[in-house]
Parts: sequence; structure tokens; C-alpha cells
Amino acid sequence: MEGQVLLAQATRNGWVESVHAGHAVLIDPDGSVVRAWGRPQDPTLPRSSNKPLQATGMVGAGLGLVGAQLAIAAASHNGEQFHLDTVRAILAEGGLSEDDLANVKALPTGAAAQAAWLRAGGGPTSVTQNCSGKHAAMLRTALVMGAPTRGYLHPDHPVQQAAAAAIERMSGERSAASGVDGCGAPVAAISLIGLARAFSRMVLAPGESPEGQVAAAMSTHPMYVGGTDRDVTRFMMAVPGAIAKDGAEGVHVFALPDGRAGALKIADGSERARPAVAVALLAHLGVDQGVLDACGAAPVLGGGQPVGAIEGLI
Repeated sequence: MEGQVLLAQATRNGWVESVHAGHAVLIDPDGSVVRAWGRPQDPTLPRSSNKPLQATGMVGAGLGLVGAQLAIAAASHNGEQFHLDTVRAILAEGGLSEDDLANVKALPTGAAAQAAWLRAGGGPTSVTQNCSGKHAAMLRTALVMGAPTRGYLHPDHPVQQAAAAAIERMSGERSAASGVDGCGAPVAAISLIGLARAFSRMVLAPGESPEGQVAAAMSTHPMYVGGTDRDVTRFMMAVPGAIAKDGAEGVHVFALPDGRAGALKIADGSERARPAVAVALLAHLGVDQGVLDACGAAPVLGGGQPVGAIEGLI
């Protein structure tokens, strides 16, 4: 745990059940660091928190999606019916099909959506996997760029080059490494500071710019970025003009409409600690308690009843 600090703990009946260390940062609209915990300057793999930056690169390369279709290009969606309909529309409008998707096959992420899909006899598919909006947008971008759709996930493909360039430009950093994300797409390593700065630049960007278009789509259509009961969706619904994105292995980033932003990484990848720490960061920025209550309730249950809570400690 060298270089990390305690970010959250879970209690049950008054006893500490688990603790979670990690890294976090808050920045001002000018990009300066206001508060830091752990080592947010070190590179990490933001996973799906990079999606809005990748979408910005695609818009800059000519992708013409707008509204909910652009929001789902930056999403890790639940797999609810309106999500699937939107992804299929992106594909169909480009003369593409679900067979063109190269992301891994999976069941819907949302519990209710998954149950409904299974009741209907469905199994794992590419379109129900939570990254299918990003992949559909990558395919559409390939068409606009005159690039082949086959092999669109290769790091040297023009679509991936455009996405990687946007990540570096918006974060103000060179990518420290490139890996393969859970869905099969490349994922670039940057610092939490760079990630927060990128999101700050998105909300402050002119509306007609690629980053401004993606930020507006996310904040206007938050249900398409996550879905029912997702904390990032509730946050964007509660704070007009704000954007937020979660990522696998305990990553979270947000930006308020005035450009203040924050990012965090839970060291052990705990998903249940992530929203609580995000709320603690927002509290540092003076965000209204009603918003915090809506976004970060994290009870620990015993016998189906709350017997404790997960609390951000920063």
C-alpha cells in the first residue's frame, strides 16, 4: 500500500468490515491541483473512464452522431432496451450489423435488464455488452474515415489512432502505456490528474468543438451513459451540465459545469467503494447534500436491512 491512502471503509453493526486504499485528486478549472491523496500523478489504466475522450477523438475524425447516439458512444450502458435500440440504430444507419461488432459477448450489465434478457431466452451477445455503443461508434467512424471496418480494434487502425491522440491532447500527457480493455479495444494509461483535466476541458469547451459536443450529449442524455439506478446517471441528472464516467477496477472521474473536476482509483478495484469516495470528493467541493445523498448511498445489508454503510474517508 506504499503511496496509497485510505479512501473508504465499510462498517457492519459498528465494526469495520473492510478498508479500501487508493489515489484521488481534485483540480480547479485552470487545471491546478487543489487536493491530492496518494499518488494521482502516477499513470493508471482508466478503463471505461477513457470512453468520453475516445468519443471526442471520433467526433474530431468526422463521426456525426448527436444526442443520445453520441452519449451512448461514451457509455458503459446497462443493456436496457432503449440502449440496445440505440446501438442497433447506429449500426443500421451506417449499413452495419451486429455481426460487425468485435467487442466481447456478454449479458446486459444492469440487474433488471439482465433478468429480462434471460427470461426472454437471450444469451451473451456483442450488442448487450456494456461497451457496444463505443464499438458501434468506432465502426461508424471507420466508415467516415474511409478506413476498413475489419480490424478496427487494432492499435494502428486510424480510428484507434484518432482516439489515442484525443486522450493525449485533452489530458496534456503522453500515454505511458497501451493495453487491451475488457471489451477488446485499446486502453491508454494516463494519470488521474490528466484524466480530471481532460474532463474539465470537456465541460468548458465551446459547444461546437468535439469535446463540447460529447460533454453536451452526456449531460443532456445521462440515461444513455449508464442507465437506471447508475450513480453516474443520477449525478448528471442532479447537476445539469456536469459529466461523470465510471471505469472498471474502481476508477471514477467527474467535472462540474464550472470546470472543477476530480478523479479517483480504488487500489483493490472495489466497485462498492468507488461511489462513496466520489461523493466524498464532491463534498470537498461543496456540492449540495441532496445531490450527494442521491448519488452515493451505499448501505451494507444484513438480512436485507441496512446494518452499516460504506463511507468515503478523504
